[in-house]
Amino acid sequence: MSEPTEPDSIDEGKRLIRLGGDKGLSLSERISERLHRLTWRTPIHGLKLKGRHPLKLTAVPDDPFLGDVKRGHALLQGNLSFRGETRAIAEINLAKPDYSQAFGDYLHSFAWLRDLSSVATRIQATPIAEDLMRRWLDAHADKVSEPAWRADLWGRRILFWTAHAPLILSSTDLVYRSRMLNTLARGARHIDRGAEKMAPGAPRVAALCGVVAAGLLIAGGDARRGSTEAALIKALSASVFDDGGSVARSPLAQLDIIMLLTMLRETYDSRRLEPPAALFEVLNRMVPALLGVCHGDKGLSSWQGGGPVTGEALGQILEATGVRARPLRQARDWGYQRLAAGPAVLIMDAAPPPVARLVEGGCASTLAFEFSDGPHRLVVNCGGARTAVVQLPAALADGLRTTAAHSTLIVGDSNSTAIHPDGTLGRGVAEVELARQESDAGSRIEASHDGYARRFGFVHRRQLVLGSDGRDLRGEDMLLPVGRRRKIATTAFAIRFHLGQGVQVSPTADGMAALLRLPGGALWQFRCRGGALAIEDSLWIDAEGRPQSTYQLVITGESPAGGCSVSWALKRAN
Repeated sequence: MSEPTEPDSIDEGKRLIRLGGDKGLSLSERISERLHRLTWRTPIHGLKLKGRHPLKLTAVPDDPFLGDVKRGHALLQGNLSFRGETRAIAEINLAKPDYSQAFGDYLHSFAWLRDLSSVATRIQATPIAEDLMRRWLDAHADKVSEPAWRADLWGRRILFWTAHAPLILSSTDLVYRSRMLNTLARGARHIDRGAEKMAPGAPRVAALCGVVAAGLLIAGGDARRGSTEAALIKALSASVFDDGGSVARSPLAQLDIIMLLTMLRETYDSRRLEPPAALFEVLNRMVPALLGVCHGDKGLSSWQGGGPVTGEALGQILEATGVRARPLRQARDWGYQRLAAGPAVLIMDAAPPPVARLVEGGCASTLAFEFSDGPHRLVVNCGGARTAVVQLPAALADGLRTTAAHSTLIVGDSNSTAIHPDGTLGRGVAEVELARQESDAGSRIEASHDGYARRFGFVHRRQLVLGSDGRDLRGEDMLLPVGRRRKIATTAFAIRFHLGQGVQVSPTADGMAALLRLPGGALWQFRCRGGALAIEDSLWIDAEGRPQSTYQLVITGESPAGGCSVSWALKRAN
């Protein structure tokens, strides 16, 4: 009989790309899901805001999260600002939008109410909130159209409207109040019918959180509460892996779902009702998984288009969840491996990219890693494809999704997983093999992927070993021949190590090493064997979505048909 494993341990083996979302349901689960859809009628369908039910909210939940202070002050000055895009509120034409999709989503979700309430008193904020609310109602209340009536945006809007009701329902204008509440109920009925059509992950969860919240807060919605809760739980099972990671494999999507569920929990608290146990169970799995991709500075690492959410911002969010947990070290489906020793933290992407329909702006980052020494990031990915400011050229934003924008090996200047012109992911990595060992001497990961097998006839295998004191990281990247080679000629490769912001780099005299000085003064030495080392410019998208000039170490070479091996090491010198 085998010995029991740790809760976050994994078995050696393969991780296939065909996991996640509805496609992961078994036959019996699919039959159950079909019956559920045929018989499910929610309380929102029967909601009436006339007759015996008063036209009001039954409770006003708290918003447990702080907003963005800069965006809040912009609102006080009459401007709506998001990711570098600023528009005067008075000049925004809701009927004929000329702004970016990200700006539009921020506007239509009413997430700006959180930012406004974080910097203003109720007296200051109410005129601004009501003015924008009236304009939105005039443009969209009576006309069902995209994106304003998109199910996930309606779900978020319900959460924000109800949590910040004092800012938008303080008016003595009964016609305005009635219109706003009727629109809320109509929106809830709308997404009640379309929530399950949203992609698994944050979009579907957002829509169903809105449906549940509306049923709790609009009079007459309690009758079939169990049905809406069952639908949300079903959505969570399709959106969150058993190990707690989002099927989108995006830390930002992970954080988004955590915040949605926490806001919904506040809705239950406002009614003094107990949320379903499954809600807590999912939160208790998701928080450790999110912590598993955090560095020593307590902030998020950059994966699947996301940027480095700061430790301060992340700490406030996690505090609001009420979940206390240690970082998840190993996750096969979520796909991230964490090595931690002394002050050092290493995070590796050890799974195929997410299924294309589950994430917008997915990245070809398999076997890339990030590495930090205490509060300083030494090796990073460029990140930020989905969070960069609007001023970043579209071509450059698309480039942030490529394999070359991640700290890993690239064959033939090609992505390990194809990125199509329409932004979706194509063929490439279909399976990842993984083995991990722990010992008194340190931690070791060996992983390989087949993303270059069909085109170039190679499997990329990467081995990483972190010493027990965190002062020594050794790696080996191998190209191993597989199947039939289409060409006999040598194949060019490059191994990129994008360096963190503020890391100073200087080459050694022999050209095979470099000295890296961190902002805090720590000195690391990098050495390699099996290729030529060069120092090139790079960039890193910071927590505000702005590109910062950085450097990268690049090992280049050519592999014969029989494959090759490149070894490298990072050692702290002081």
